[in-house]
Amino acid sequence: QVQLVESGGGLVQPGGSLRLSCAASGSIVRTRAMGWYRQAPGKQRELVSTITSGGSTNYADSVKGRFTISRDNAKNTVYLRMNSLKPEDTAVYYCNADVTVYTGRYYEDYDYWGQGTQVTVSS
Repeated sequence: QVQLVESGGGLVQPGGSLRLSCAASGSIVRTRAMGWYRQAPGKQRELVSTITSGGSTNYADSVKGRFTISRDNAKNTVYLRMNSLKPEDTAVYYCNADVTVYTGRYYEDYDYWGQGTQVTVSS
């Protein structure tokens, strides 16, 4: 019913920047909180940043001061601007959205995930 498509990943040198985008589409009644998570091989998926529909944000300590999350509610799109990238930021970054959908009888909230986009920080 709902699809999330990420873009913007790639290879960047330490200290460089990237901007990730994630657009939600489908039978969306309302997109609530959105966020970014990341996962490196052998590690558990971890929270990077979230943003509410009202614009309240939070960040993992490891990215505070370097990453900025934002969203366009009209487009159901969330962004992650990543500055001063470090090798330890290397991971697959996943978009997440808490979306209200109408099933035909009920309004229900579901968590949806994108396919992920690879971010590699290396010389």
